[in-house]
Amino acid sequence: MNILEKIISRKRLEIGNCRHEKLVGELQNEALRAPAPKPFAKTLRNAPMGLIAEVKHKSPSAGVIRDPFVPAEIASAYASAGAHAVSVLMDAEFFGGGEAHFREVRAAVDLPMLYKEFVVDPWQIWHARLLGASAVLLIAAALPETLLSGLIQEAKLAGLEVLFEVHDAAELEAAKRLEVELIGINNRNLKTFETSLDQTLALLPEVPDGVTLISESGIQSADDVRKLQDAGVHGVLVGEHLLRQKDLASAVKTLMGG
Repeated sequence: MNILEKIISRKRLEIGNCRHEKLVGELQNEALRAPAPKPFAKTLRNAPMGLIAEVKHKSPSAGVIRDPFVPAEIASAYASAGAHAVSVLMDAEFFGGGEAHFREVRAAVDLPMLYKEFVVDPWQIWHARLLGASAVLLIAAALPETLLSGLIQEAKLAGLEVLFEVHDAAELEAAKRLEVELIGINNRNLKTFETSLDQTLALLPEVPDGVTLISESGIQSADDVRKLQDAGVHGVLVGEHLLRQKDLASAVKTLMGG
């Protein structure tokens, strides 16, 4: 069993418990009373190069990334430096995230937020809406296409955008069949955690016109950002590189070319 399979297996058990604590219908009713989500893809497209800056405590491949870890302070530094959106990890066991972190960030900044989670159930879609997310992550490698289709429809009902994450050509073809409008190309293989920026550049020619394209993982310099921008990428999702810098605001400005 690879790391992604382990995470998904654990996530199904976790969300099963959540569904017993609060029914989907109850969560849905609460979520629909929450403020309308802020536009996500449009905000990124309105910038010369969009930045989704990530709040992440640890990962299976890197261990603890930032210590001390104060989500509100991290997000505030990102926002002050011009980040266009913030991604918050929701998985606790493998990434040290959770609802408390999301709420802290939501209270600290007014930016669109990505519910960065291994989504396996509609419960999580409505949870994201209730917490104030603008978009949810769906991972092509995590679920069968039929289940992904259902979750995309659930997100539409919730008024949320979907960042549909792919890693290879087969997953990109699934994204085309599902007619998603916001695609993230993960440069990290979630089965092996090997990372290469060339993954985005290799798949980019096959991305349909009109799709907002995000490159994720492995972005470490202004040169990387420029290379992706010149190739036609609309935004980047960056976490570990920024989080390892002492001055987060300065790191954002340097990464995005000042």
